[in-house]
Amino acid sequence: MYQIINAHEFSKGIEAAARYIHGKWGRESNFPFYLDAVVHSSADATSLPVFYLLLDGDEIAGCSALIANDFISRHDLQPWFACLFVEEKYRGKRLASLMMDRAEKDAARIGFGEMYLTTDHDGYYEKFGWIRMEDGFDPSGERSRIYRRQVGK
Repeated sequence: MYQIINAHEFSKGIEAAARYIHGKWGRESNFPFYLDAVVHSSADATSLPVFYLLLDGDEIAGCSALIANDFISRHDLQPWFACLFVEEKYRGKRLASLMMDRAEKDAARIGFGEMYLTTDHDGYYEKFGWIRMEDGFDPSGERSRIYRRQVGK
């Protein structure tokens, strides 16, 4: 049975949780950034940011996050569903949907009516109720798609 936990609840510790998330999204030089972000995230999901791990027993099967901004120019939009990753052997089981639903519940509890994401994937997130809004810009000036999803439907 799969379980989605807050990174603060990981039995191997918060640093191990941060190392996993960094291993999927970071660069060699920016582990301190990820560690600091995860350590200072909301342990009870009552504020942003929140980092999640998807577990299959004791094994990490994936990760995701609910954050204030995902390196995109639209700072007026919050929260952002980010850091979604599912290990290859777990793909095709709609586990990403479970992580989106968990983030949606937490976003609603915090008081948000929508959540957003930025991605270069085309056609994937629409399957899960995300609607393409417009483009924003990443820090390098490249365009990036912005999607939104209603919270607390």
